Amino acid sequence: MRELLLNAFKDYAEGNIQKHRANVEVYLANPVGIGEHSDILEAIESEVKHIAEFDDMLEVLDKYFDTK
Repeated sequence: MRELLLNAFKDYAEGNIQKHRANVEVYLANPVGIGEHSDILEAIESEVKHIAEFDDMLEVLDKYFDTK
């Protein structure tokens, strides 16, 4: 059960990283096509912060729960 839960959380975090990374790629490829974001750099900053948050979570799992 332990491994199942840890793997599920890792998959969740990695999926969120990919989601926010894809958003950054969209902003970079077509910044004028994102009408609701007038400040593209601010939008990218927000996405990168989300990536960092989930990446930190993965590091904590590896460090304190031996998931490697």
